[in-house]
Parts: sequence; structure tokens; C-alpha cells
Amino acid sequence: MRIKCPTCKKWTEWKDNPYRPFCSERCKLIDLGRWASEEYRIEGEKTSEKEDIDKEE
Repeated sequence: MRIKCPTCKKWTEWKDNPYRPFCSERCKLIDLGRWASEEYRIEGEKTSEKEDIDKEE
């Protein structure tokens, strides 16, 4: 099955692709970097840092 890489939109094979759904390690790391820099976000209610710390304890 052929799929489009979510990062670069290049067509790639799903089968035997260690980086799927990405076409390469480069595209996989670009995506990870976007999550780490908060370019991608999951919607939810904002909380203060103090509330987050209180919940952990």
C-alpha cells in the first residue's frame, strides 16, 4: 500500500517501512520537533502551573 508522508507529502510504501507513516527518519524527526515546540496542540482547558503541581502531589 502506498501512502503520502504527512510531513513532506512524498509517496512512500507502508510495508517494510521502519519510519511509517513517514517516508524517512528526517520527516519523522521534523514531526517530533513540531510536537516538542508546541506547533501541534491538543485542545483542552488551560490550567496554571500551580494547579498542575498540586495535581502531581
